[in-house]
Amino acid sequence: MAQRALHGVNLTGWLTLEAWVTPTLFADSGALDESALIGSIGRDEYRRRLEAHRSGFVRQADFNQIAARGFNAVRLPVPWYVFGTDGPRPGPFVGCLAQVDDAFDWADEIGLKIVLDLAITPGAEGAEADLVRNHTDFAHYRNDMLDVVRGLCKRYGSRVAFAGIEVADTPRIQTRRGFSVSEGVALHQLRNYYRDAYDIVREEAGADPLFVIPDGGRPGAWNRFMAHDRYENVLIDCHLFHYNDRVDRVGPSGIRELVERSKASLRAVEKSGLPAMVGKWSGSLPFADTITTPEGRIALERIYISEQLATFKPCAAWFFQTWKTEGRLAGWDARVSLSSFERRMLA
Repeated sequence: MAQRALHGVNLTGWLTLEAWVTPTLFADSGALDESALIGSIGRDEYRRRLEAHRSGFVRQADFNQIAARGFNAVRLPVPWYVFGTDGPRPGPFVGCLAQVDDAFDWADEIGLKIVLDLAITPGAEGAEADLVRNHTDFAHYRNDMLDVVRGLCKRYGSRVAFAGIEVADTPRIQTRRGFSVSEGVALHQLRNYYRDAYDIVREEAGADPLFVIPDGGRPGAWNRFMAHDRYENVLIDCHLFHYNDRVDRVGPSGIRELVERSKASLRAVEKSGLPAMVGKWSGSLPFADTITTPEGRIALERIYISEQLATFKPCAAWFFQTWKTEGRLAGWDARVSLSSFERRMLA
């Protein structure tokens, strides 16, 4: 794969709502996700808040700033209801095709690449899964997902900015322990979906765009999958967050422990025979240290980010989580976490 490595940021919380990114959208509702928000405030107020948010949260100026910081790509999560009433039944949710069109116009103008991410988590339970009708069985909505993939590739496959598409976000894969099976999507079902999605992407967009499959938190489960000659330009995405990890040590030694875990995941991905993409990572540390000063904490996060950047250097792509948050969250907001890094470290 001769393409230049993609180094960029996620645009999380723009087209799909995330309470941790924009808490004011959820204020006084008691809701923590988009589905619950609709139930709490009603469809009319939901639509009003959503339209105001989407028109103002990410603008052309953000794309210009992203490029100016040295990034060459963005990873853009789009909901399954992106096409609104022209796609799978959207229920109370509002499509966002106009905003995706804007993103491609802005990216084309300044030479940024876009990796579209179909923001569905197959096999997920609970509130997230409520965003997908018939979510209790992946077989019931996989064809809807394929229809959305086809529509996105047909619409954007010829755009200069179109780098590729990730055909799910973070699947939850079934695991077996003795005679019990966890909730989630069976691995063979997910693999068959990936194969079908690949054929659609190639049919609609050709052989050049990247086809990205998420590892579902199982980096070692993809040995030689899609690695033979029939498949071209395939990446496997692993999300390397460690903010919930248990770490025995703090400070630089704790950071080394976290980075070693990332390296272990990437070594497992290597066995798949596919290039790795780190679709989401952050500078958020999982350990609290009451002794370290705020300045010292910032220094530790900088060391952590630097070590991660070095670890991800061989990867075909990486995307920091995320470009912006309402509260400029340290460790998560690229405008804060990566502001002191030189362009050459990010490009």
